[in-house]
Amino acid sequence: MDDIHENDVVVLLKDQPEAGLHRGDLGTVIEVFDSTSRHPAGLLVEFVDEFGKTQGQADITDLNHVVKLRYRPGLVAA
Repeated sequence: MDDIHENDVVVLLKDQPEAGLHRGDLGTVIEVFDSTSRHPAGLLVEFVDEFGKTQGQADITDLNHVVKLRYRPGLVAA
């Protein structure tokens, strides 16, 4: 989880039917947590639709289920 931090934008790679989420849904990491005796390490992610309305939240413990989006600004016009 060194690569994913709070406020990073991620895309869901695997359906989460129990949360009403589908592959390709866009979300923001709202918490990164370490493992405890009761719960594995993971992320709490809030997913939104194209209008910014919350679709749901998911507890992601398998980081293979999300990918971090990387923003690279385009060329600056002269």
